[in-house]
Amino acid sequence: MSSDRRKPYPFDRIEPKWQATWDERQLFHAPNPGEKGFDCAKPKFYVLDMFPYPSGAGLHVGHPEGYTATDIVARYKRLRGFNVLHPMGWDAFGLPAEQYAIKTGQHPAITTRENVAKFQSQLKRIGFSYDWQREINTTDRTYYKWTQWIFLQIYNSWFNRETNRAEPISTYRGTDPDSVRLAYVADVPVNWCPELGTVLANEEVVDGKSEVGGFPVVRRPMRQWMLRITAFADRLLEGLDELDWPAGIKLLQRNWIGRSQGAEIDFKIENVDQQIRVFTTRPDTVYGGTFLVLAPEHSLVDLIVTEEQWPAVREYRERAARKSELERADLSKEKTGVFTGAYAINPATNEKIPIWIADYVLLGYGTGAIGGVPAHDERDLEFAKKFDLPIVVVVQPTGDEPAFGFTGEGIAINSPIINGLTSAEAKKKITAWLEERGSGKRAINYKLRDWLFSRQRYWGEPFPIVWENGKHRALQEKELPVVSPPLDDYKPTGTGEPPLAKAKEWIRYSDQAMRETNTMPQWAGSCWYYLRFCDPHNDERFVGEEAERYWMRGDKPGGVDLYVGGTEHAVLHLLYARFWQKVLFDLGYVSKPEPFQRLVNQGIILGEDNQKMSKSRGNIVNPDDVIDQHGADAFRCYEMFMGPLEQMKPWSMRGVEGVARFLARVWRLLMTENQTGEWELSKRIKAIDANKPQQKLLHATIKKVTEDIESFSFNTAISQMMIFVNGFTNAEAIPLSAMRTFLILLNPFAPHISSELSERLSAEFGDARGDVTQQSWPAYDERLLIEDEVEIVIQINGKLRDRIRMPIMATEAELKAIALSNPKIQDRIAGKAVGKVIVVPKKLVNIVVT
Repeated sequence: MSSDRRKPYPFDRIEPKWQATWDERQLFHAPNPGEKGFDCAKPKFYVLDMFPYPSGAGLHVGHPEGYTATDIVARYKRLRGFNVLHPMGWDAFGLPAEQYAIKTGQHPAITTRENVAKFQSQLKRIGFSYDWQREINTTDRTYYKWTQWIFLQIYNSWFNRETNRAEPISTYRGTDPDSVRLAYVADVPVNWCPELGTVLANEEVVDGKSEVGGFPVVRRPMRQWMLRITAFADRLLEGLDELDWPAGIKLLQRNWIGRSQGAEIDFKIENVDQQIRVFTTRPDTVYGGTFLVLAPEHSLVDLIVTEEQWPAVREYRERAARKSELERADLSKEKTGVFTGAYAINPATNEKIPIWIADYVLLGYGTGAIGGVPAHDERDLEFAKKFDLPIVVVVQPTGDEPAFGFTGEGIAINSPIINGLTSAEAKKKITAWLEERGSGKRAINYKLRDWLFSRQRYWGEPFPIVWENGKHRALQEKELPVVSPPLDDYKPTGTGEPPLAKAKEWIRYSDQAMRETNTMPQWAGSCWYYLRFCDPHNDERFVGEEAERYWMRGDKPGGVDLYVGGTEHAVLHLLYARFWQKVLFDLGYVSKPEPFQRLVNQGIILGEDNQKMSKSRGNIVNPDDVIDQHGADAFRCYEMFMGPLEQMKPWSMRGVEGVARFLARVWRLLMTENQTGEWELSKRIKAIDANKPQQKLLHATIKKVTEDIESFSFNTAISQMMIFVNGFTNAEAIPLSAMRTFLILLNPFAPHISSELSERLSAEFGDARGDVTQQSWPAYDERLLIEDEVEIVIQINGKLRDRIRMPIMATEAELKAIALSNPKIQDRIAGKAVGKVIVVPKKLVNIVVT
């Protein structure tokens, strides 16, 4: 007796078999132009997942959600006759592997290699149709050689505002090229974590502590490599218009860039030969400015603070240094601040106004100083009320709102130069007035800051830079890759110097030159991986010109046709990749100005307790456990059946069981068990034509599944296939052609069971159709979907007695005649008098008897 009887169908044998077959035949390999097997007549489709960081924990069921969606699309597009590029790789540099190295002494490369092997085995077990010949790893020397090379192209470029594009630094005609490079060095305040020994991004700091480990974080100035992404701010904004991205993601990008038009206004400092420049979008409210607020780190604070106020200022700055920028910018927190003891002169009123410092003003935004207009700004009003500062109304609303606290546009009042003007007119006039007096000018400001691009870590790409006589210079391309030396101790130095500073021999590049010891952030490798996937084994170029032009081609600005990932990367990763792409485009290395044309975000899968999955909650579900119990096809289908892809939804093992039962019904529709417990093809499968209702159901299913895949409505596509199976379950004879078509429709969702059943059909009916993955996607016939029949209910005295199908154009007389001649009806009305017959066309016939 076979052990298969323990399972609803033998997925534990089928799935490994087909995974091995696909691997052996390399069915999903996409050859490049000029390579064996490349078909230039086919259109291309590049579908890409946001590649994962291979953590030690492996996958949980939330990770493969997006991967399953892209795999369905990839398999569907192949069946539609496309050359499909569907690769996978590893964003493998990162702090967790370095932290593990610090604890154990094991080199991060070993940890990363083990983690990658675990991730890869899990992904292969789910049956994803990746082109594994294109697998990349950001920690491989053959990969990060080109990451370093791209950095050198950025370093050796500048942004020419006349041409509005990046150009080689050799075209710069100024005397100081270092001052305009797209990669430059600056002393900037950073989130420094002494315990981790590295700089953290704002997003990596939570409540003043590191997201990893929960260690204290302080703000301190450090020498850092910066990338001049702000030069591309307008192009990054404008480029969004032509991308097929969710509106919410575009809004996040626009808000992060934060373009605003206004004016810069200069306030002279009393008794000091300096002035404070303030950016405002509302220069029409300058008459209402009653105080200035500087960021605690502002360079003028040390110059203007009075002796009496110095202790309070120093203590406040120390407290502010322990907060992240995200905490400081939190609008809901209580406002704090300290008076510096100094005053400035309002250029409009010519009156003295006090200068304060407060942590809600950030040095990195605008000029690091704001003009407080409390009557017309909620934050300034809260600050003024707390510290009893003057409040002057200078804008009168045109409606019924009170002027005090009004933040909209209205009519200028208490403003001699602009009284009576609308806010729009007042902005223009006061800005021109300030410009005439040398006290201000029109300006555009951005929230976007230049990209802090260095980390004090070991496990990252070394910079291809050396320092000589206090100046930096680039290495030559032939010296790449720059490889980090092995260390006996990966612990932070505690001084702010990176761990690489411990490698004394490696640092010494020559008698006069020393290597840069910072490393690049984890973002670096993910900024261009989509390009390397196009040509991953090219030793001469980061991507071959022909391969890049083919896989990134199209009539829209983005090259990748479909990019799927989580919303956690909605801002920074997408922004940074777009920036690198534009630099490479300007320099002539790539053919497209944008990397990703269509973006889709999958929602989060919660635990069964409706909470986010985490070790601490104990609600993580391992896909391996689900596959052991129900199979990979059931896992894939349930991931898509849970609900719309972009929505958040909870995991349910009972839901998995329901989808597994559907696949078992598919299996038993075509297979039966013989007396020895072995599976064989059902005798009901016959080479016959489908009848009219079967044809209609088949073509309705083709239409629905096709449209639902195109619109990412995978859950309703599965629902339609369930309807299809139910429609054939009780059929005495099942048409072979209908089943073959159905298995093609099922294949993108459940590739193992559909491949097995298709193979068994071919073996039984003696044809050589090949693997189902190499078939053509079926087309539907609209004519077969036309409703030419309708169900008619037959009632006697209002009670249902039978149902019949009639032509949709049947007349009332025909419906009446058919109803009265129905044998079931004749039995019930025998010996009774028919009073009248009520006919409702296309719906019912009601026979009234007495």
